[in-house]
Amino acid sequence: MRFDDLALFVAAVDRGGFSAAARALGLPRSTVSKRVAELERSIGALLIQRTTRRFQLTHAGEQFYRHAAAAMLEAAAAQEAVENLRTEPAGLVTISASWTSMTIGLSKVLNEVAAHHPKLRLKISLTNRFVDLVGEGVDIALRAHQDELADSDLVQRRIGFTRNYVVASPEYLATSDTPGHPDELMQHAIIHGDTHVDRPVWSFRTPLLSVRLNTRIVVDDPLHALSAALSGLGIANLPEVLCRSALNRGNLMRLLPEWDAGGAHLSLLTPTRRGQLPSIRAVADAIASGLVAAGEGPNLH
Repeated sequence: MRFDDLALFVAAVDRGGFSAAARALGLPRSTVSKRVAELERSIGALLIQRTTRRFQLTHAGEQFYRHAAAAMLEAAAAQEAVENLRTEPAGLVTISASWTSMTIGLSKVLNEVAAHHPKLRLKISLTNRFVDLVGEGVDIALRAHQDELADSDLVQRRIGFTRNYVVASPEYLATSDTPGHPDELMQHAIIHGDTHVDRPVWSFRTPLLSVRLNTRIVVDDPLHALSAALSGLGIANLPEVLCRSALNRGNLMRLLPEWDAGGAHLSLLTPTRRGQLPSIRAVADAIASGLVAAGEGPNLH
């Protein structure tokens, strides 16, 4: 198996066909098609279903592409490591984060990084899904998590902790009794941020107590939960950093302040080898320091 054939296969998949890959690489279409066919012969498996109208990966092709794309990234990392050693950060850095992270200050941090390092190119993917960094070619993932992350080959860098507050709008509280104890939440409209649970349990740490609740609205993004709470639709359990402005303006009220509603750790994850590149290290360092600067991010413990 030739490495060049591997690169042509990845290029064809990334661009959705031999013709597009050939144009991008400045090669004849027949050359790309021939080399991919040779790759298939060398590994003994059909990778691409070819028809006059469709270009589709087989099941084997999907599995092969996942590893081949990762191999291409590692090859690029090896070259970049040599070229950029002890030099100005440069090249493409792919970042995965949630929409909430952008709201609490990540957007500002990344804009400052781009301005400070003009040779850097940033690719930012916003999702609440826990991505496969190696398989999906992600250099840095910013993740909020309540439990400890599982051991893996990734480098984990804990950068902070943000507390959760139980909140509701004055409009909601005007039509409902203000709860004085977590048990009373069972009588209220609850806005919850996990679509995998029908009847969520909110856990309070100080004093220790867990309450199983009935939900009115279930969303998988804290921003939407915040919007629902601001609209007076119920009580939400939100990161303090997300609802801070609304609390300061009086658009939300904190409930049960004597009860610790928990929170989430914030961690940066990078693949072991790529995380040592100057470009990735520069962006990761900027995120770690920038999110907690000037009150923009979570409080460090």
